[in-house]
Amino acid sequence: MSSLVIRSIFSFLFLVILQVLILNNIQLGGFINPYIYVLFLLMLPLQTPRWASLFLGFALGLVIDVFSQTYGLHTAATLFMVYLRPFVLRFMAPRDDYEFGARPSIRDMGLVWFLSYAGVLVVIHHLALFFLEVFRFDEFLTTLLRAALSSVFSLGLIILTQFLTYSERKTT
Repeated sequence: MSSLVIRSIFSFLFLVILQVLILNNIQLGGFINPYIYVLFLLMLPLQTPRWASLFLGFALGLVIDVFSQTYGLHTAATLFMVYLRPFVLRFMAPRDDYEFGARPSIRDMGLVWFLSYAGVLVVIHHLALFFLEVFRFDEFLTTLLRAALSSVFSLGLIILTQFLTYSERKTT
């Protein structure tokens, strides 16, 4: 259990540093802003209590907000994503439910399942983040395009990270 906690702390710190020092400085054409820090929340174990995942979402969003000077935007978006995570997991649950101890990863759940799971939650996060950032609907289509392009780019980085981190794939 302690190795899981240490690995989670390392993952938290690594993703925050990667986001703040490198990815926050990438803006391709003003439309693509990659946010890979949400991978930490996506990878929380399936049996994580709701209060713990909400606390971790708040903490992660707050740290990103402090370093990005975005005044609560990331905190609100990550809390919204984490709040909807159990509903997404329940909707995507296999008929015989999830195995105890399984983690939402490509290795444990397969590429198609993880792509669907992460795709839905990343789009939710990005839509919340970009619409809160603009905070008006007169730029609705532009904001929707920014959220869609950033979601695709972020999801690509998340999948790449999954393949680099977990070399084995589930064989079924």
